[in-house]
Amino acid sequence: MILALDVGNTNIVVGCIDEENVFFECRLSTDRNKTEAEYAVLFKNLLDIYDVDLNAIDGAIISSVVPPITNPLKNAVFTVTGYVPVEVSVDMKHGLKFNTDNPHELGNDLIVVAVAAMDKFKPPLTIFDLGTATTISVIDGDGIFRGVSIFPGVKTAMNALFDNASQLPAIKIEAPKSVIGENTIESMQSGAVFGNAAMMDGMIDRIEEELGCKTTVLATGGLARFLIPHCRHEIIYDEEILLKGLWQLYKMNKQNKI
Repeated sequence: MILALDVGNTNIVVGCIDEENVFFECRLSTDRNKTEAEYAVLFKNLLDIYDVDLNAIDGAIISSVVPPITNPLKNAVFTVTGYVPVEVSVDMKHGLKFNTDNPHELGNDLIVVAVAAMDKFKPPLTIFDLGTATTISVIDGDGIFRGVSIFPGVKTAMNALFDNASQLPAIKIEAPKSVIGENTIESMQSGAVFGNAAMMDGMIDRIEEELGCKTTVLATGGLARFLIPHCRHEIIYDEEILLKGLWQLYKMNKQNKI
């Protein structure tokens, strides 16, 4: 069993996983002000809450798109587990082939999800990750990572509306009863849910047209489950794909305990 972290701009996904099972998965708020000791306490408490025996942990891995807190988190993981976590990067062993101008520009989370998708599904693949940003990764029929599209995330876009349009209220992200909103809240919910679902459908169409073939479409991220039911394409939802990708990368790059 390993301790796995995926550090995003809004949340840190923390979980324990092995070849067969995801033992737990939870989200912490990404806090750039926390010290490594504070993070170590959080991780230790999480392991206690989920009744994970520290002696059963035999490794760790971290993927981060927030460089300022990567080292404090690595040190916190070492403090709790005794393992220096494998750090995800484009330079590690991952088995991916890239056809992009500069693979080092790719977010580490995109590498993790691509590795998990390639392990489970046959390409070509279209992969949505709905987080702070909505990213769409494309892997062609030859298994080559072709590139990415990036949008403001659903909540990121809605928060921008709240901040810049004083008459618009904060809303819950859920589908209204109709596409044509009959009041302000329903109108905003329509844009957030049906608008983003239509974007997903439209981008799938354009990607498949550009590739010249149909793709298997996957989605992950906290809001994906709210949008997929309103998409017209078949989309496979996998909330554990990040942890599964981290497990695959750990197996390829594992280190020994210090």
